[in-house]
Amino acid sequence: MLTGKQRSYLRSLANNIDPIFQVGKGGINDNMVKQFNDALEARELIKVSVLKNSVDDTREVCNEAANLTDSEVVQVIGNKFVLYKESKENKVLVLP
Repeated sequence: MLTGKQRSYLRSLANNIDPIFQVGKGGINDNMVKQFNDALEARELIKVSVLKNSVDDTREVCNEAANLTDSEVVQVIGNKFVLYKESKENKVLVLP
């Protein structure tokens, strides 16, 4: 579980990154979960964009993605959300 200070720090880092995934009307499938896990292992922090043709709300998609990948929700703003998961092998970020 992230503290407020850690969440704030991760939000500041997420400002400078672009979304690397897009979730459309198909929602989140098994292949996307695998890609999320691979990206989280490599980067620890990812930003995802939810397209307007998506059936689900951005917060619903974010919570589902966080549950399926065992990651932490950093923030949800508009149609984008940010996830964080500590890497096992190549730790890049040091939380305050």
